Amino acid sequence: MSNAPARLMLKPAQLRLILEIAEAGQLQQAAASCGLSQPAASRLLAETERQLGAALFERHPKGMAPTEIGASVLRRAGVILDEMQGLAGDVRALAGGLAGSVRVGAVTGPAVDYLVAAIRQIKAEAPEAEVTVDVMPSRELLGHLVAGDMDFVLARILPEFDSRELLIQPMRDEKVSFCVRLGHPLDHGRPVGLAQLLDQPWIMQSRGAPIREATLDAFASAGLSEPRNVVNSPSLLFTVSYLAQSDAIAPLSDEVVALLTDPPVSARFARLPLQGQISVPPYYLLSLRRRPPSPLAERLRACVIEKSRQRPGPTDPRPGAVP
Repeated sequence: MSNAPARLMLKPAQLRLILEIAEAGQLQQAAASCGLSQPAASRLLAETERQLGAALFERHPKGMAPTEIGASVLRRAGVILDEMQGLAGDVRALAGGLAGSVRVGAVTGPAVDYLVAAIRQIKAEAPEAEVTVDVMPSRELLGHLVAGDMDFVLARILPEFDSRELLIQPMRDEKVSFCVRLGHPLDHGRPVGLAQLLDQPWIMQSRGAPIREATLDAFASAGLSEPRNVVNSPSLLFTVSYLAQSDAIAPLSDEVVALLTDPPVSARFARLPLQGQISVPPYYLLSLRRRPPSPLAERLRACVIEKSRQRPGPTDPRPGAVP
């Protein structure tokens, strides 16, 4: 026979009853507070004391007072009930997508546009939800997604990744805008052609980046060679700093240029109006088929889709944009 002590299994109803007895000093009043008859409360208290192997209260003509052991049990009982109530609240919040953690990734355009709006809404509804966002190229995003590091990504589908593993939500294509500092020699409000821009200084993302490739394709389609005076940088921060201190032109996503030029930021940058439009292949909201989303991830995903549908689409250019 084992000499191990028996496991003590007190129920929440038992803990609540002894707390109410200590508060009221009367079994009858404590029973009423717990929704029990006095005989039922008496039996429940007797069962609790039997399980603990000690009396919890001294019975006096004027009421009941905790014994030394009872006082010790009461201290723990209050903590346990508080923890159980907190646990129930955590479960409800997690199940409702109001707590927990989510990690997502995006290419730059949607990251600075409606992903921000979606996260702001989620944080307004669930301030304690932990949201992590990474902004990087599609290849890196898909690598993290397939590895299980991210809940979903806003990225382009690449041939080296098996799309059969992915749940694919079509989103939109990405427009390219040319950004310059305010007061740039070409910032005169009139549409410019690519031939006028060929010999200008540029700062672009590295070769292979979709926005750079779309820009170079536009030059090629116009029968022009690609610009030669180019600084290469994948850093948006460095690009913005370089633009502010030079006459360089940067091809950026329309959303990024809008962030720099429109309220509330309204930095000292301008969008060059183009004779035509340059688009990047569409991106998608991607998640893994084999990984069911957490309630928080699903809540954020739905919010991202909702916000994207509220934004002007590819056929609804921003006011003043060149069609």
